[in-house]
Amino acid sequence: MEVIGSASHEKAGLICRGWWWFKALVVGVATKTMKLGRDDPRRVIHALKVGLALSFVSLFYYFRPLYNGFGDATMWAVLTVVVVFEYTVGATLGKGLNRGLATLLAGALGVGAHHLATLSGEKGEPMVLSIFVFILAAAATFSRFFPGIKARYDYGVVIFILTFSLVSVSGYHADKILHLARQRLSTILMGGCVCMIISIFICPVWAGQDLHNLIALNMEKLADFLEGFGGEYFESDHGDEKSASDGSKSDKSFLQGYKSVLNSKATEESLANFARWEPCHGFFRFFHPWDQYLKVGSLIRQCSYRIEALSDCINSDIQAPLEFKKEIQGACIKMSSESGKALRELASGVRTMTQKGSIDIHIANSKNATNDLNSILKSTLPKNADLLQIMPAATASALLVEIIKCIEEIAESVNELGRSTKFKIVDPTLTALEKQQPQTLLHRGIVNPVDTDCPHIFIEVDGPSDLSPPGNVNSKVPGGGASSTSN
Repeated sequence: MEVIGSASHEKAGLICRGWWWFKALVVGVATKTMKLGRDDPRRVIHALKVGLALSFVSLFYYFRPLYNGFGDATMWAVLTVVVVFEYTVGATLGKGLNRGLATLLAGALGVGAHHLATLSGEKGEPMVLSIFVFILAAAATFSRFFPGIKARYDYGVVIFILTFSLVSVSGYHADKILHLARQRLSTILMGGCVCMIISIFICPVWAGQDLHNLIALNMEKLADFLEGFGGEYFESDHGDEKSASDGSKSDKSFLQGYKSVLNSKATEESLANFARWEPCHGFFRFFHPWDQYLKVGSLIRQCSYRIEALSDCINSDIQAPLEFKKEIQGACIKMSSESGKALRELASGVRTMTQKGSIDIHIANSKNATNDLNSILKSTLPKNADLLQIMPAATASALLVEIIKCIEEIAESVNELGRSTKFKIVDPTLTALEKQQPQTLLHRGIVNPVDTDCPHIFIEVDGPSDLSPPGNVNSKVPGGGASSTSN
């Protein structure tokens, strides 16, 4: 009895553990599914669209008149939907057009090859067909090594090889080769048309729009890092230099966002290739300069590589003396903050398709901070005996200078994109200009008090000056020039 009881308990324990394992598996899958749906609801819609397309083409089997017209060839419509329907409109159109044109061309060549093979007699027909298959398959496969064909027509070349081989080989034992080719071509075209219509007219996902938003998002990620770099590196609170959103990020995830930019090349190139297949939609017309987006994305990645090196300076085991870091702290924070603001304005301009003049203001401010840093280094370096100690901070400063140059190149490339696509020009407000003027003047030099015991010079520009001492006679140069008198 004890043995039977222990066996029953063991069996119950296995069933209980199995139930808990199954329950945990279901809960885990459900949690991941809900997360994917919340991250991008378009994924759920895409799944429903694929189900709708497959259900529609399956009617070819269920309705006898359609099945009698196409027979077993209706399976090609189902296969076409499975392999052609992609997430974006551009990818679906690209695959659909590639499949349709490749099937048409391969079917025509297959029928022609079959006709020529029959002229060689019953014994020579298999040999001639084999030669045709060898030549066309080898030539088509070699064409896939060309970059232009690989990028846009690779799928079509594969379908061409498959269709030509099937039509030519199956036609050897088929009496009605033309009927066979017509059935396959018709069902493939119908399946492709169903995919393209549903993809375009039911909640479309445009590859061009995704590429446009991706470029802006990458710039925002770099801007997040630059705006928060100063406070993190110098380990102090600089609320005036960071945006409110950055100040609330206690998890410091904004310092890691740039990492996704480093590996965005493949995604950008894929979206650009798909976008070229898409029709006009929104602000995107035919012959939209998608290559310019790739150029901007390449410059953004170059900037992210320098930011990656700058990120290493934050957690480096070797740090510069606090006295030296305090000397360069203001200029470095100004450089990173203003360059981050410039990138954020560029991202906002790309999203809204506008050209903002405030970008030039932020870039000018970062350059002025670079000049201040140069002056500080010239006056501070001779006082430091050990140059190895200040090298980490000097490296961070040099990286900031390189980043500012990269941002200038990004701004020029975005302006070129704006000119090509006719971005709306938004001039900077007068208030912004008035705020920047005194800062620019203060960066240019130092005003010293006038020594009354020494001779001095008064300069007048375009009219009498209120600062001129009484009794001083100033002569004005014709043409609005400046004149001087000395005491």
